[in-house]
Amino acid sequence: MKLIRAFSKTSLALSFLMMLTYSSALGQSNLFRVTLDAGHGAHDFGATYNGHVEKNINLALVLKVGRLLEQNPKIDVIYTRKTDVFIDLIERANIANRADSNIFVSIHCNANKNTAGDGTETYVMGMSKTASNLEAAKKENSVITLEKDYKQKYEGFDPNSPETMIGMTLMQEEYMDNSISLASMVEDAFGKQGRKIRGEGVKQAPFMVLHKAYMPRILIETGFISNYTEGNFLDSEDGQNEIASAIADAIISYKNEYFGNGSLENNIEKPSQKIIEKSVEDTSSSLKIQLKEVPELKNAQTILFKVQLSASTKKMELTPNNFNGLKTISMESDNKLYKYMYGGTSNYDEAKKQLEEAKSKGFNSAYLIAFKNGIKISIQDAIK
Repeated sequence: MKLIRAFSKTSLALSFLMMLTYSSALGQSNLFRVTLDAGHGAHDFGATYNGHVEKNINLALVLKVGRLLEQNPKIDVIYTRKTDVFIDLIERANIANRADSNIFVSIHCNANKNTAGDGTETYVMGMSKTASNLEAAKKENSVITLEKDYKQKYEGFDPNSPETMIGMTLMQEEYMDNSISLASMVEDAFGKQGRKIRGEGVKQAPFMVLHKAYMPRILIETGFISNYTEGNFLDSEDGQNEIASAIADAIISYKNEYFGNGSLENNIEKPSQKIIEKSVEDTSSSLKIQLKEVPELKNAQTILFKVQLSASTKKMELTPNNFNGLKTISMESDNKLYKYMYGGTSNYDEAKKQLEEAKSKGFNSAYLIAFKNGIKISIQDAIK
């Protein structure tokens, strides 16, 4: 009898333990998981100028972004490194993969022999032919030469020739739209702070650290450490807090748009379909288009799809010469940021054709947006 009672107590304890474990695992599955990657580390210093060391700035920024995100109980933050250690590029991606993260964000500083260069750049994984983009990828990919047995580990890949990644298996298309959306939100957040955004918004380049991460993923160049003024800003407490705030805000905006404001459902798949929530945010004044700049939206009673080409702090004339020959260009302004759009149709299939046309004209990071009655709405809502 005593043996039976002892067995019963043990069985009950095991059952309780299993229930706690299951409950804990279920709670974890309902979190939005973000992997933050601080570029470089240990003997890999990254760029160094005027006493500023990239690996230290990257780590400081990641820890600050992480602390901001961790204030949200629905977000779980995973770090590829929290100290000054060296992590292989492929292992950084694997950390995110093992955690089944929803997004991967790699944070870096830019540098150039021309010390006048400044501004932010945000990249998604892609096979760009633009020389400056390939040069950026070459610089970041060169880290693999510091890894043990890198020639065997990255067989067939030459870090000095990013184009060789074409011969490797690419998982870029499945996550491209979500990656571009996340990257655009980061650039928008920087623009609202008055930071300079280089070029025409989101860029593509073959970064090895992004290549192996199987989720929406971006690489942020937060500014030029080689620029005296910007280098001081990047290495200051105030500057890092400002940059971290922009990145965290963008990540939270992405989470809210694609996964809703509440907890995640267990059946969310990646890349996820947007969960549409009817909230005040969907019609907030911050999303209203400046109708004087987009007159055709003024009396729109139906859904209107457009192609967002780029976002910039520079205001340009809406002429074909400024947009690689594309006509029917419109613009919306949001504080200090100008967003340039192409086309306009209520037909989703036609909108996709306009998107392809924009990409054929060199706007590789273009993506679809939608409006209803002059108010920006999600693509999923528009399709419904």
